[in-house]
Amino acid sequence: MSPLLQRSWQRARRRQWWATLLVALPLALAATALALRLGGFDIATMVLLVTLLASVALATWRTRQLDRQWLVRRLDTHRVVQDSADLLLADAATLNPLQQRQQARVTAALQAAPPELRPRWPRRWLAVTWVLGLVVIALALGWPRSGGGSVMPSVSAPAAATAALPPRLHSARLAITAPAYTGQPARVQSTLDAKVAQGSRLQWSLRFSAQPTQVALQFHDGRRMALVRNGEEWTGTWNADRAALYRVVTEPALREPRLYRLDVQPDRPPSVRVIVPDRTLVLGTPGQRQWALQFEASDDYGVAADARLKITLAQGSGENITFREQTLTLSGSGAPTLRRFARTLDLAALGAAPGNDLIAQLQVRDNHVPTPQSAQSTSLILRLPSAEQVQGAELEGMVKKTLPAYFRSQRQIIIDAEALIQLRRQLPPEEFIKRADAIGVDQRILRLRYGQFLGEESEGGAKALPTSDALPTSDAPADHDHDGDKAGGDDHAQTGQDAHDHGGAQSGSPPVFGSATDVLSEYGHTHDHAEAATLLDPQTRATLKAALDQMWSSEGELRQGRPEAALPYANKALAFIKQVQQAERIYLARVGPELPPIDEGRRMRGDRADLASRTLPIRALDAPDSAIVAVWQQLGATDAVPDLDALTHWLRRNEARLPDPLSLAAAIEELRIAPDCSACRQTLRAQLWRALLRPSPQVLRRAAPDRMGQSYLDALEGAR
Repeated sequence: MSPLLQRSWQRARRRQWWATLLVALPLALAATALALRLGGFDIATMVLLVTLLASVALATWRTRQLDRQWLVRRLDTHRVVQDSADLLLADAATLNPLQQRQQARVTAALQAAPPELRPRWPRRWLAVTWVLGLVVIALALGWPRSGGGSVMPSVSAPAAATAALPPRLHSARLAITAPAYTGQPARVQSTLDAKVAQGSRLQWSLRFSAQPTQVALQFHDGRRMALVRNGEEWTGTWNADRAALYRVVTEPALREPRLYRLDVQPDRPPSVRVIVPDRTLVLGTPGQRQWALQFEASDDYGVAADARLKITLAQGSGENITFREQTLTLSGSGAPTLRRFARTLDLAALGAAPGNDLIAQLQVRDNHVPTPQSAQSTSLILRLPSAEQVQGAELEGMVKKTLPAYFRSQRQIIIDAEALIQLRRQLPPEEFIKRADAIGVDQRILRLRYGQFLGEESEGGAKALPTSDALPTSDAPADHDHDGDKAGGDDHAQTGQDAHDHGGAQSGSPPVFGSATDVLSEYGHTHDHAEAATLLDPQTRATLKAALDQMWSSEGELRQGRPEAALPYANKALAFIKQVQQAERIYLARVGPELPPIDEGRRMRGDRADLASRTLPIRALDAPDSAIVAVWQQLGATDAVPDLDALTHWLRRNEARLPDPLSLAAAIEELRIAPDCSACRQTLRAQLWRALLRPSPQVLRRAAPDRMGQSYLDALEGAR
């Protein structure tokens, strides 16, 4: 495209933009004049801004319609172009020689006689819109505000209008200045609902369509703040200490009163989180010299740059424990709302020695004014091991620990014996006899366990530690082999059986250190007491005795490597044990209850005479908020307005336990302003339902019988 053609196109688009704007401008001015007459200066300003933006948008849209396609159509209307306008906008490199020649010819013709591309001015539309707009502006500004009658003086006209129409809130401005420590900038808003930080300074500036004589802010908790007139504005200042609902009260009353909500966000105390170490109790290592600590403190408005690390050193043991405290100052890093404090303690400089406990706790503060809020972390304990503990830990790895014995049940012994019989052909004879002997040892342990209920003595005596100079005691059974004695000894040590001789212990045998059996034999002796040994009735004792005899026989066969012969005895022992368990369940009291005899003649006849009612009595629980329940029912059943003052007093008493007291207070005030509003009644009823205390769960009623069950009940009633 040639530069000449480009300039002509731009002039055409500018002409289109200005023509459209001049046509729409008088309409925008007329709409602004109407808004100024009906709504006031603020509404008129808003209407003017909106209409001007709409006019500019319309002019821009009309201008964008003059695109390349429009340019081609407009050029083709000229004879010098010869319907070749599309060639003027094409790249010469993409054209063939004939098209290039035609392009050059048309370009030369246009330069010799440039065409006029600008559209004509819309004179008719301009005249119509401007005349119409001026007429509307004149009528809006010059039409008298009051109707017919004699013309009143200009001085009394505003007074008459003020007396005739109630005031209406024309404009509002709320300036919010948060406390300096929060770091929030001051802001100004045109709405009276706000969410501010606690302690913020609020300043109201209100304008009314007609000046009232008095203006005040009435809060829901009874407080009232009068506003002061300053020219055309009513101003007032208040410090936000707690959340509140308020409304603007004037004299005379406002035309459209409404309720505003003021949410106050309290300053939360800071919180401290321990990062290193990852646990509160840390067991130190031998030779440890340093202890690394790292904390993270957060606050909604900012944490103080420094914090105090309180360190307590506990020394000594038993009753001779001394404490020494000292405090270190730490500097934080990071953002004010999220700071990190780190310190590596030198244990030698603090005087910590092996066997001492070092306790650390971080205390942080926020920037709250006038009194900062503080918080502290959990106590971190570093326990340094003493020399004795280190030696004990080293010796612990050298000592072989013995796990407690696993008491197998009689059923498990039978299962193991049957499994061993199936493996007879696969195992060598020595291995088979060894496994059968192990099952026999389990049978012996189970027999001794059940033998406690009959007051029987444990087999074998207390054994000394397995040293080279230890000899078997003289009271050990002589007919037991070494394997049996070993099993018996383990059994006594692990099951807590008595391993002493009732006939008299040897005075020269020292007790074995650490043996639970020797401690019991020296200080306890309960299994021969009459009360402890005769808890079962004679029949049950005889059954248990028979079970022990069968276990003895089963043990003997298993120890000799004959599990097939041991199975019958083991099965009989299991049957006897089941009888003992069933007998033990029913033998509960020494004196049985004396129940009245059952009348067999009344069975299966449906006679319900002298039968007490089986219906559980249902007691009505006292409602915790009976007055609120009554108000809730009244709101749903009738159209009468309940006692809202009593409801407000109840709200003030129970404000602390309610999740959202402002919503309930707002619902009360809305119904107070509009008593006939059904939607307000439903809103208040819903808020009261959330405020009611939930009763504890009660017993559910029995489900209603079906047709067959009801027929049966009716037949019983008819038989009576």
